[in-house]
Amino acid sequence: MTDTDDRDRSQAATRTASRDVRRQQLIEATIAILARKGYSALTVADVAKAAGLSVGIIGFHFDSKEGLLAACLHALAEEYRRTWRRAVATAGPAPARQLRAMLLSDFDMNVFTPEKLAAWIAFWGETQGRPTYDAICADFDRERLEATASLCATLIKEEGSVVDAALAARTLDALCDGLWYGLVSAASRNAASAGVAEARKAVDLALAAFFPKHFKATS
Repeated sequence: MTDTDDRDRSQAATRTASRDVRRQQLIEATIAILARKGYSALTVADVAKAAGLSVGIIGFHFDSKEGLLAACLHALAEEYRRTWRRAVATAGPAPARQLRAMLLSDFDMNVFTPEKLAAWIAFWGETQGRPTYDAICADFDRERLEATASLCATLIKEEGSVVDAALAARTLDALCDGLWYGLVSAASRNAASAGVAEARKAVDLALAAFFPKHFKATS
């Protein structure tokens, strides 16, 4: 291999890294603008300004505003999946610990920030954002729900209970979604820590109701 080959490889790696950095800057800026203005009011000019980049850079990295928003949501969904998978993996072998860790990972500060919560809700709650959410997140949501139902089924068997595992999983999932909705305004007032403490208690209360042999309700 010649010195020229080494230089070419180094330059190509630098260009790739630069593209990755710019792309991440634009995604972070999109999250910030979604949190401030919502889905329908967001413009590429807003995102470019927030990122400190030109509008042309957005066109280079993404085909359109819709492409930018789709990439942003995909990045959020990937981060969310990594967070709950990591929580389950580090919880130990006990299914009860894994289930609790999975649910409480919703309040991990990597994913539970005022801006990210507001961005998620822009996709969930706005008419224009919902189709993007449904198209991108269906598989992510299905994987999480199936993992929750599998853990619930194991605990139900151990409890000798007749609770339906799929229904229990959907209920716990809906609880966590509702807690996210309810905590958005609190998080934006820098009161997230108090809100998270209450949310964790709510999760523990629900787990104790479904699986009393594995969990105890806390006051």
